[in-house]
Amino acid sequence: MKNWLPYLLGTALLGGPALGHAQQAPVDITRVVPNSQAQVQLSYSPVVKQTAPAVVNIFTSRTVRTRSRSSFFDEMFGMQRAPRERVESSLGSGVIVRGNGVIVTNAHVVKGADELKVVLNDRREFEAEVVAQDEETDLAVLRIDTKGEIMPTLRVGADSAPEIGDIVLAIGNPFGVGQTVTSGIISALGRTNVSDISSAIQTDAAVNPGNSGGALVNLQGELIGVNTAIFSRSGGSNGIGFAIPSILVERAIDSALSEGRIVRPWIGARTNSIDTTMAAALGLDRAKGAVINELLEDGPADKAGLEKGDVILSVGGVEINDDSGLRFKLATLKPRQNTEVEYVRDGRTRSTRVRVDTPQESPLRDERDLEGVHPFNGAVIVNMSPALGEELGFDPYLEGVMVLKVVRGSAANYNRLRPGDFILDVNDTPIRSTRQLESLLLSEPVDVVWDVQVDRDGRIGSLPIRYLPPQN
Repeated sequence: MKNWLPYLLGTALLGGPALGHAQQAPVDITRVVPNSQAQVQLSYSPVVKQTAPAVVNIFTSRTVRTRSRSSFFDEMFGMQRAPRERVESSLGSGVIVRGNGVIVTNAHVVKGADELKVVLNDRREFEAEVVAQDEETDLAVLRIDTKGEIMPTLRVGADSAPEIGDIVLAIGNPFGVGQTVTSGIISALGRTNVSDISSAIQTDAAVNPGNSGGALVNLQGELIGVNTAIFSRSGGSNGIGFAIPSILVERAIDSALSEGRIVRPWIGARTNSIDTTMAAALGLDRAKGAVINELLEDGPADKAGLEKGDVILSVGGVEINDDSGLRFKLATLKPRQNTEVEYVRDGRTRSTRVRVDTPQESPLRDERDLEGVHPFNGAVIVNMSPALGEELGFDPYLEGVMVLKVVRGSAANYNRLRPGDFILDVNDTPIRSTRQLESLLLSEPVDVVWDVQVDRDGRIGSLPIRYLPPQN
């Protein structure tokens, strides 16, 4: 069975004279195959020496609490055992991308961490804080206080586009043994089956647990990717590793530093990939593109004239092979940027300009703590919107009033309401907003049985509930 393992792959970046942010003149690179033993024995050492200082190890720790199982006597006397705590530690890698201490790594490296420690190549240690992180792209941006010292950095991006067969180097901290360099080639480009938003670089450079968040660099010392996962059945390197391309890394860094979060532009259209059968039905010569299944009213795609059933073939001149590739391309654009979209409708190829944007909070969330003599007492509700959906990890196309929190021991908790429930109907009255629901709850008699329709994980059901005071 296939196993995608996102690991703490601590990879380090190898580079040429590309430290800091000094712009270099483009280099005319001629790719040749070694034709002598002397050329085969050439060393990567100069590249490693110049770039390794910009690669760091990241150590994280988090406290995990588990409740002990109560014994017969505990239950008899109404006693509860105190939860046990244990500290889980993990390691990964990161890349210094700004001289003032800005570091990029994987989101899964820092997820849930209570403490973050960054160790430089020269063994100095710094406490780090998370500036922004995004699980969809698996990128996180950290910052350390350098006390005014300018740190060595790696340049994000390359003068020439990576190609299959190019030699690449990875530096990291596999298995926690210390900074390690491995070499290989680019095995493939544009892999879209690694995550929902990806166009990953595949490499056979050895990457292992501890390499996540590290760097994949070319022989000019340029960061062309951040290692994020390996494909393995054993948990070790099988020569199939994946890296997030530098174009997405660069956009994430700029977004985190300018907006305090990693934003991913969209066009307000739900799309699916095209298979061979669909391609034949749509008059396409092969399976390619992404078909629009749903449009957000007044969203970017709707305003640009796109319709359900249109097949998007390219964005900004970049061919779209599937749905994941479309999301990747959009994530590399800036909010409110205009881009050319080529699509097929009724067998005819057309084009339009779309102004991509981030999901908007419309309607406003209008968060409300429900208090009073009613069965929702103790619940916190919000109006769902595309922006809130993205923030909470919900489908951004969902609409309605959602339960955000439920206070333990409250009437809402007793009546089995859960965070994530969507309130569709109360006593035969459709619910449209948080304001309307709160007003309705306060106007209904207390001593009635309430008929509430709830959408829970896509299943719609009724909850016959009534108000009960919280138990003291």
